Amino acid sequence: MLILLTNDDGIYAPGLAALERELSRLGEVRVVAPNQEQSGVGHSITYLTPLIVKEVYDGEKHWGWAVEGSPADCVKLGVSQLCPRRPDLVVSGINSGWNVGINVLYSGTVAAALEGAFFRITSVAVSLEFSEQAPYEKAARLARSLIAQILEKKTAEPQLYNLNIPTAALGSSTEVRVVPMDTTQYGERFEARTDPWGRVYYWATGLPRPPLGTEETDLTAISRGKVTLTPLGFNLTRRDVLETMRPWQFRLDQAELAADAQRRPMRRPVVSTIRRQQTIDENKGNG
Repeated sequence: MLILLTNDDGIYAPGLAALERELSRLGEVRVVAPNQEQSGVGHSITYLTPLIVKEVYDGEKHWGWAVEGSPADCVKLGVSQLCPRRPDLVVSGINSGWNVGINVLYSGTVAAALEGAFFRITSVAVSLEFSEQAPYEKAARLARSLIAQILEKKTAEPQLYNLNIPTAALGSSTEVRVVPMDTTQYGERFEARTDPWGRVYYWATGLPRPPLGTEETDLTAISRGKVTLTPLGFNLTRRDVLETMRPWQFRLDQAELAADAQRRPMRRPVVSTIRRQQTIDENKGNG
């Protein structure tokens, strides 16, 4: 079995190295990862600039390729250029920090696995609870065992899986919960600050935290110390809404469209950084 391994924490991340060692027990592993951290880039790709690729060695041994691009770029290059043949499995991780709830939509780790699914290859994103002394070796052994079981149990159809591991689950008793992704919105608040030059910048606070509902989801299960496994997809079409929309009839007023073409072009706004600063200060005073 040929396994393409990537991540979003970068080619030198300890979670990547730990997972490479464990996955080597399942088959041949090809490492293609970003040359630097790409956390939170989602499914961005590089197409306006060239992708630079450098070989990385462990002593005399070729270990992998470092790509000056996103996690999705790494999978694209890995599948189409850097693997000797089409991989049988794509694995992304181990990420430093969970990827659960709506964070799945921002995650470079999940996006890399999603790119593998685009290629019709079974793919797994692996994330571990963040800690200063993260037990990557234990998490990699657990992930390798679960990935092997997934491959045994799944149907022939390629599938995308999101695996999250709390550190509490690396003890003697571990339970895996197959759960849906939580879609509760959270983390929309920012803290406004001013730099030494008087310019305003914003820092995401991650607050408020999502309220935990009664339905079991990846958020509720992982909060109880359970390993979570969620099957994901990339078809975003709401088919139930699509059916209700089919009878809709839209009107296009050609006369109005022609009149719009005769209107004067819209002027570009003139941005004033100083005025923006004054406005923010005034708003603070009104608060």
